[in-house]
Amino acid sequence: MQLLFRGIKYYAIIYCFVIAPSKAFSQHINSNKDLIIDTKAKAEIFAPGVVSTPFTEWATSFTPNGKTVYFSRGAVYWTIVSAKNINGKWGDLEVAPFSGKWRDTDPVVSYDGKKIFFISDRPLKASSQEKPNKQMYIWYVEQAAVGQWGIPEVLGDSINIALSSNYGPSISSKGNLYWCSRDREGNKGMQSFYSVWNGDHYGVPKKISIGGVEEIQDPFIAPDEKYLIFVSGGDMYISMRNGDEWFPARKLTAEINDGDGNSSPYVSRDGKTLYYTSSRIKGFYKRDFKSHPLDYKELESENAGLFNAQPNILMIPIHVGETGK
Repeated sequence: MQLLFRGIKYYAIIYCFVIAPSKAFSQHINSNKDLIIDTKAKAEIFAPGVVSTPFTEWATSFTPNGKTVYFSRGAVYWTIVSAKNINGKWGDLEVAPFSGKWRDTDPVVSYDGKKIFFISDRPLKASSQEKPNKQMYIWYVEQAAVGQWGIPEVLGDSINIALSSNYGPSISSKGNLYWCSRDREGNKGMQSFYSVWNGDHYGVPKKISIGGVEEIQDPFIAPDEKYLIFVSGGDMYISMRNGDEWFPARKLTAEINDGDGNSSPYVSRDGKTLYYTSSRIKGFYKRDFKSHPLDYKELESENAGLFNAQPNILMIPIHVGETGK
């Protein structure tokens, strides 16, 4: 996520040997704006009053059956929270059993639902357990039983390196990891990287280069790694895979990029819904300047509402097609 309060942007993870989309499909999706976001589509608040509240929320990821969502909440002490869809309604909110003490955010559920990757400043095992780590590292937990999670483990030294924080992990169906990091190993600004899962360890990270953008943050990789949606300069872009490289980035339309800062893209398993985070007010709420000045109670109500400039999780129809193994 680009997130508005991380001060400076962050994230990403990536690598893979994958089957590229057909040349015709890649050219079509890179030339037809309406293929991605309909011009008449409107963003909506995701689970208003439950997941999206007057507080700060961002970074969604769903279990394979779509019945549980993990997301981040909190402007200072970032915390991972889950909500369940019961009879078509979101509720049953809980702090994830591995969160609630240190700054934890950017949860992403693996394709098979057996792991959750996230970033955290929790201390390493060899360090004092009373102070946070200076860097945000990528951690993971494995499923102990349905709905239960084990003890968090930090990813290896090839992913988490000294003096560099990582953000916004995303993982493909093959287990290949994508994420972003600022000024990592001499790479200027917020850049994204990927690492191939070799069955028992991750390979050497490689930087992602995409024409048309200088920075790549909050990368969301399609399960089959055929496309990448990411944030650059607060706007959201998409790039299709072109063999072992990427087609030039294409900025998504004004239905998403409306001038407010966006972050944390995530596409549903069926390829029909894009979830993302925005402090968006335009199109949702603005003061009626023809009306009377607000009194204190009205001001308090305005600031306690959903559209108080704190990040919310939005959703909008998208056309990228169902992607899988």
